[in-house]
Amino acid sequence: MSTHTIDTSTPVIPADAYDTTTFFADPDTIAVVTNTTPDAVPLPAADASTAELLAAAQESGRRVVPEPFAETALVARPLLHRAHLPVPDGPLSYAIAPELTVRYAHPAASPVGSSGCLGDDDTLLVTGTLRRVPWARAAAAVVVLATAPFGPVLLTLTPDQAALTPGGNLAEEPRDDLHLAALEIPASHVRRISPELLDEARLRAALARSALIAGAAERCVDLTVTHTTARTQFGRPLSRFQAVKQEEARLIEEAALVRAAVQAAAVPLDTGGTAAYFAVAAAKTQASASATEITRIAHQLHGAIGITRLNPLHLATTRLWSWRDEDGDETYWAHRLARPLTATTLWPTLTTTP
Repeated sequence: MSTHTIDTSTPVIPADAYDTTTFFADPDTIAVVTNTTPDAVPLPAADASTAELLAAAQESGRRVVPEPFAETALVARPLLHRAHLPVPDGPLSYAIAPELTVRYAHPAASPVGSSGCLGDDDTLLVTGTLRRVPWARAAAAVVVLATAPFGPVLLTLTPDQAALTPGGNLAEEPRDDLHLAALEIPASHVRRISPELLDEARLRAALARSALIAGAAERCVDLTVTHTTARTQFGRPLSRFQAVKQEEARLIEEAALVRAAVQAAAVPLDTGGTAAYFAVAAAKTQASASATEITRIAHQLHGAIGITRLNPLHLATTRLWSWRDEDGDETYWAHRLARPLTATTLWPTLTTTP
């Protein structure tokens, strides 16, 4: 049993130059994310509960570790387990792409229906572009959810099967386009799935991003409190000024709101149903909305030093700005949060334990 360690006290390098392969290389490895040895945090096993995985993803977000833990543990692996597909070793990513063109690679001759509506097997030809796939260049495999002639489908492919156009978000995390040109996916890598599993994939992606936001928000709180305590102005620390105290209180409040919303979604996601939809929509709505206020306050209290690459604050805030919009922003999820509610169902929804 070996141990890989990511020491985030070392200077941060751009995410696209970071080698994530060794982090997941050994299935028997206990991976550790750490700033200092006494503060080591073991990452949960693949079969850990959603609450444990959310806590680890939140910690990964707090330490702004450049690796796709949330994508692997909270989205890709659970979906592969649910679809009864083997889980590859290494980091994984995902893409929800209903716009892909998917057809049978071996269409069956049939007098019923249009040409190509049936296949001799589930081997598929996939054409189109998977846009802004998180960490695609570092992934051992990408889990793709699309629509086939027979309905929703989950399939897996490797980045080297596609033409990759590198990209990134504001935090320099890889967000790559994968171009597929009639790529043949063997039936062994394809599973027919229910519409409910497709919905679950969207919820998992949104909740994973919310957990990362919760962690980065805590990082902003830690850095801001440290800065205002150490920085003096007019002979006393900034934290002694009433206006600064008020802003810090608002910062802590926003971070706590996100953390509570993410934690509240753990059990509903395990049980499924309408409770999961409501809880995850609420978590991502709150997380994305709070990200704006958290970054505003943190940068305001840091002053000009906070926007420089020499200060660690930008590592958290650029991620918050990016994650706020990824997997649906607050407007997207607020609409979906409110759509199924009526005057008679709102109060029971808010007060009933999942």
